[in-house]
Order: sequence, then structure tokens, then C-alpha cells
Amino acid sequence: MPSFSRRQLVLLVLLTVIWGLNWPVMKQGLAHFPPLTFRALSLVLGLPVVALVVVQQKLSFRIPREYWGTVLKLAIPNVVLWHCLMILAIPNLSSGRAAILGYTMPIFSAVLGSLFFKDKLAHRAWLGVAAAALGVLLLLWHEMGALGSKPFGMILMLISACSWAVGTQLLRRTHVPVPLMTLSFWMIAIGCAVLITVSVVFEHDRWVMPDGAATFGILYNAFLALGFAQITWFFLARTLPPVASTLSVMLIPVIGVFSGSLWLGEVLHWQDWTAVGLMMVAIASVLWPARRA
Repeated sequence: MPSFSRRQLVLLVLLTVIWGLNWPVMKQGLAHFPPLTFRALSLVLGLPVVALVVVQQKLSFRIPREYWGTVLKLAIPNVVLWHCLMILAIPNLSSGRAAILGYTMPIFSAVLGSLFFKDKLAHRAWLGVAAAALGVLLLLWHEMGALGSKPFGMILMLISACSWAVGTQLLRRTHVPVPLMTLSFWMIAIGCAVLITVSVVFEHDRWVMPDGAATFGILYNAFLALGFAQITWFFLARTLPPVASTLSVMLIPVIGVFSGSLWLGEVLHWQDWTAVGLMMVAIASVLWPARRA
């Protein structure tokens, strides 16, 4: 089972908290603001942060011409589909349930890695996958009636989670001879171009000045959820073992559920509490040190 350096552990904790709190932040921010425009503004404001990191580390922005197709292949599932579909789904779901559906990604990733990329998962890792899956089902239990009447949001969130899982697997296994920060910059830039285009085409007639909640949400996403956490995720996805970098962040939807309850007044039930325990089992199955011979 994997071990963490102190740097990886600190980054993972910060990433978990920032992305966990982001679900109620986005839900509240989208109450009176069009979703694609919300996400486009977040990406546009966050992109200079990524560029600043590239410059500060004295890295080149250059991508060899023959690798642009590969960069596009990585950007579509990791940035374009994930951000577009996820933000469209959130208005149709509670923030806690949106977080749970979005973070079925680790389950998709672990299973896809085993089926298509020949990852060898230990029995304990499969126990973690099973516990996480059961936790998702329990957290959705009370919402089945609402989700049944709004299948659009549920389907979009699950497709976006699957896309992110595919992108994570490809990111680990695809070689592009440039620094990770340079690759991150151009993937996010491609996402910016797509989000701006679709927001202009589909939402220009709904554009309004963002209210306080929308402004806070856009800035939180630009500088924390994207400017810091997205870059951190790309780093962890490449440096941690596959199951560790996926199941370990199952704590994010747990934070999303309880922060949504405290912040937005979303009611919690016994399924939520039971699922928290199952999520802890899933995380422990990955992080608990292996017995040494």
C-alpha cells in the first residue's frame, strides 16, 4: 500500500478541504447566475494564477508541435467535459448530493484502471472501492425520489465523474515532454476557450451582474479551487499510486455533505452518518500502512 511524503500529505489535506467546501460555494453562487458563465469566469480568472506559477518556476510555455494532439486529448476529459457537465448538473441537485455523485470518480478510476490499464488492485483496495460505492448508494438513498424526477442532473454528474476518471488515468500514462505546470496551463487554457464559447452561445441572454454570492463563488473557484487545487490535483495524480490519489480524496464529498448541511441547511439523515463511516473505511483501506515482512 502507498506511503506519503510530508509534502504530498499536506497538499492532499488542503486539496480536500478546498474542494469539499467548494460544493456549497458553487451551489449558492449559481442561485441567480448562469452556470456556464460562472465556470467560464472562474477559469479565465484562474488561468493567470497558473501562468504566474509557470513564470515563477522559470518554465517554458512551449509545447512541441507534435504533442498538441495529446494535450487536447488530455484536456477534453480532465477539464472540458468535467467542468462543463459538472457545473450544469449542480443547479439540479443539493450541494451534498452533487459532491457525492461527482466523487464517484475514484470508483470509476479504480475500476477502469483495473479493467483497461491492468492495474493490480489488492483485496484491501477492492474493499475500499466497495465501501465507497456503498457509501454513495446510502447517501443517495434519501434523494432517490428527487433524483428520479430530475434525472438530467444525476446523469450529467455521473458522466462528468466518469470523464474525470478517464482523464486521470490518461494523465498518468501519457507522456508529454514538458513540465507538469506547462501542461496544466494549456489544458486549462483549452477549457477556458470552450467554456467562453458555450457560455456566449447558450447563455448570453441570461447575463447579469453577479451578486455577492456569485462573486464570492467565482473568486473562490478561480484562486483556490482552480488556481491552487486543480494544479495540486494534477501533481498528485501523477505522483501518487492510482488508488491512493483517487480513493484518498473520498473525504471531499463527506466535507461537501456536512458543509452543505451547516451552510445551506440541507438536512442530514442516518444514511449520511453511515456513509461517513464507510468513506473512512475506504480511505483507511488505502492509507493504512501495509504490514512489513
